[in-house]
Amino acid sequence: MKLIVQIPCYNEEQTLPQTVADIPREIDGIDVVELLIIDDGSSDRTIEVARELGVNHIVVNKKNMGLARTFRRGLEASLFAGADIIVNTDGDNQYAGADIAKLVEPIIAGRADLVIGDRQTAKIAHFSPFKKLLQWLGSGVVRKLAGVWVPDAVSGFRAFSREAAIRTNVVSPFSYTIETVIQAGKKDMAVESVPISTNAKTRESRLFKSIPAFIERQLSTIVRMYAMYQPMRVFFFLGTGLMLLGFLPVLRFLYFYLTGDGDGHVQSLLLGGVLMMMGFIAYIAALVADLISFNRQLLEMTLEKVRRMELENDEARRGGSTSDLRGK
Repeated sequence: MKLIVQIPCYNEEQTLPQTVADIPREIDGIDVVELLIIDDGSSDRTIEVARELGVNHIVVNKKNMGLARTFRRGLEASLFAGADIIVNTDGDNQYAGADIAKLVEPIIAGRADLVIGDRQTAKIAHFSPFKKLLQWLGSGVVRKLAGVWVPDAVSGFRAFSREAAIRTNVVSPFSYTIETVIQAGKKDMAVESVPISTNAKTRESRLFKSIPAFIERQLSTIVRMYAMYQPMRVFFFLGTGLMLLGFLPVLRFLYFYLTGDGDGHVQSLLLGGVLMMMGFIAYIAALVADLISFNRQLLEMTLEKVRRMELENDEARRGGSTSDLRGK
């Protein structure tokens, strides 16, 4: 069984050596451990350092494409490199490499398709109380929407089985963490979480510049992904809310009309009519979105079959030494 540890990197020449050194090369149940670096348009010596460290596979983005797209390229390259299990970790050495054995154990045992490392953020000293609260609230929302128990939904330290990686489609331009959890839940994958430890902070996060920006991007991802997989429910509740809001001013108009004072309250009737019309349009949108959702599922099934065919036809590439994969 081959394990590939993929490390998305952006200007990580200082932290990459320690990250690589912490990754164990012998794990129970694993025959081969290989490393794959995805360089996201770094301007420093990240690629040269990776080669000096003897990294098995190097994927290069010619320009900075962002974490989500970089992660997606890593999954694809790992699959073509013959990975049976793929572990994703960060290039800033945030996660303890020794915990990789914990991540892969549920997959080796056949219990899980996706395993997410729980950083136990309440115990992390450099996390502010506000950040801990946000993490707790965000993970709670994701657990509710995805229908899976995930204490730390935004943890990037996670393991995918080969089957889970084939079925995962990252479309968000920002981050893959929440999107892949919601996908796993909606696709009935077996998801587990295991407690992990973290190393001392080496640098500030490059994923977002401020807490408000992070919240805005994560909320947009949550709404987009939930609407993608549950469009009927989203638009039904939206339409029902508009209908109820429109019904109230209509009732107000009817009350005054029946009491003989309806002439001065036509505005309520107009407002209520507009809101109820918007609610009706939302119901129509729910039906259309639901049909589009079924079409998306068919496209995803087609994509999975194409991906499997490509992997079967590319088995000759497996077992090679260090390789460089150049990208856009």
